[in-house]
Amino acid sequence: MITAVHTLVYSDDAPATRAFFRDVLGWPSASDPVAEGEPEWPIFRSGPSELGVHPTTGEGGDHVPRHHSISLMCDDLRATMDELAARGATFTTDPVDRGFGVVVFMSVPGADDVMLYEPHHATAHDLAAN
Repeated sequence: MITAVHTLVYSDDAPATRAFFRDVLGWPSASDPVAEGEPEWPIFRSGPSELGVHPTTGEGGDHVPRHHSISLMCDDLRATMDELAARGATFTTDPVDRGFGVVVFMSVPGADDVMLYEPHHATAHDLAAN
């Protein structure tokens, strides 16, 4: 039985990216010893998760390439932005209502930006497991 989703972030500066998840987002981690004599890699607990599947062809025939995307969800975007900014987060866009939710993008050191949003849609991450 599948028990969780494991997300990977590939970074040009893995220590800076790991520090961001630890210090700015405040995510706890377990350590994964890679090999004797090498530093341990933290595996972060990122909280409840859900997965959506979007088509590559949108309205009007617009096409986007296949890819994966990481989005972080919150209940109050402005309060979350203030809290994260106090810990050193940098936002690369202003908040925008995109219909499905209010969205902002946040810089992740050594990696691509991550979307942070307050959803307007129904969420699945808190549904009871069967």
